[in-house]
Amino acid sequence: MVSVSSINNIISTASSGLKKPNVFKRLYNKLPNWEVTSDKLLTHVENFGKKCTSAHQRGILGATALLTQPFIDARNKDVDEKTRKYSVARTIAKIIAGTLTGVAIRYGCIKAMNWKPFLPSRWQSLTKDVQDQYKNAMGTIVSLVVMLFTNFLIDAPLTKFLTNVMTQNQKGDKK
Repeated sequence: MVSVSSINNIISTASSGLKKPNVFKRLYNKLPNWEVTSDKLLTHVENFGKKCTSAHQRGILGATALLTQPFIDARNKDVDEKTRKYSVARTIAKIIAGTLTGVAIRYGCIKAMNWKPFLPSRWQSLTKDVQDQYKNAMGTIVSLVVMLFTNFLIDAPLTKFLTNVMTQNQKGDKK
């Protein structure tokens, strides 16, 4: 559990390089203090934390990005209309490509942890929760290594392809 004093240390460290060092601390002090006491809510959060793998997290991150980032690009008044439309298409393509490959690779690597070569010798003595945590953690680590290559082999070409597909309509409208 994170204590208030450790949060204050983080805030003071983060703000030490700023001209107004108290800006984060003032912001933090404006936030209301509350504590979750509902056993039902705490149980739901705990269960979600146990079942939510990095593949699920990547999917949630991708969905959130798809709902927010294109709108930010679309409202960028510092660039012309043509650039803005291309930027939105490129952002959507990057989010889709990154989310699809990220979820698939993480999911695959986590499932691959069921193979005998990946299991530790004392596997049978571990509880089911510990086994699941091991599979999720090792699958995530392996997927991070795999994604060093797939970012160039899959994400980049897929992003380019999707961007071209999305901007094709724009080019066709202007002819």
